[in-house]
Amino acid sequence: MEKATPDLERYARQILFSGVGEAGQRKFLGAKAVIIGCGALGTAIANNLARAGVGEIVVADRDFIELNNLHRQSLFDEEDIRQGLPKAVAAVEKLRRINSTLTITAVVTDVHHANIESLISGATVVLDGTDNFETRYLINDACVKHGISWIYGGVIGSGGMTMTILPGRTPCLRCAFAEMPPPGTAATCDTAGVLGPIVGTIAAIESAEAMKLITGTGRLNEGLISVDLWENRFASITISERAPDCPACGRGVFEFLTAREGVQTTTLCGHNAVQVSIRSAVGLDLRELARKLAPLGEVAVNGFMLRFKVAAFELTVFPDARAIVQGTTDVAQAKTLYAKYVGS
Repeated sequence: MEKATPDLERYARQILFSGVGEAGQRKFLGAKAVIIGCGALGTAIANNLARAGVGEIVVADRDFIELNNLHRQSLFDEEDIRQGLPKAVAAVEKLRRINSTLTITAVVTDVHHANIESLISGATVVLDGTDNFETRYLINDACVKHGISWIYGGVIGSGGMTMTILPGRTPCLRCAFAEMPPPGTAATCDTAGVLGPIVGTIAAIESAEAMKLITGTGRLNEGLISVDLWENRFASITISERAPDCPACGRGVFEFLTAREGVQTTTLCGHNAVQVSIRSAVGLDLRELARKLAPLGEVAVNGFMLRFKVAAFELTVFPDARAIVQGTTDVAQAKTLYAKYVGS
């Protein structure tokens, strides 16, 4: 093989691999990957794809970094916590230092039915770095509707699963999991914890699947891969047929894209907190809100968020009017606190 041209020199060892080659590398550079969620899986996937040379990477996440993230979320460090940075912003800063030749964008937002379609517009592939099935079903709806390939992944405890979805060709997520698990029935990071190495394992599979999709080479995952590193269990479950009555890919009914307007709430995994969103909300002036709240409690504000402590609660409010209410898992109480201090 001829020596790589100067602009491809950093990828020389990757180009030597026959599954990529120079043609595949140029496909990487021309591709766009959208990563939804920038926690454990999302940071590992973003790191892999940036080093591989995927030309445009969008990282979307709603959360901020906490100390208990650091054992498994590979792009963050203690300084990011001291600076109070959003996960997407901190991750993108690191990625740009890893590979300054790429276009890498941080989107600090809650991904929901009103923004998911614009967020994934033009994507070559969408990758799942989320921690809840509601968002995954939303990604599935949007990708099936627009014919965009996407890769599901999830980890809990020492285990994880991943599935590659090619709309119109393979079963979609709702063919495999017709309904979301009922509340309280599925393990969470709060009840089962997360082992760091399983994150790297599932993220590696997701990343490799994305690379195969982009190059059009290699053997794609044909079903659901399940791994448990503690028990040394590895399984590949073939899901060969699309479900004819699947709401998304069977009937074209995109239930998660047609959510109602108004207040929506999500209990956040491992945070003793509830997220409150106003679908039709306009942008908030955080500094003006800080001025109003200052007489009522402890307030800190920067360009990304406002933190307000009152009694046993802390509200983290974002420019899109979304708030995380910490100190409760009671949805009604969280709504009351939001209405009292932010308004609705």
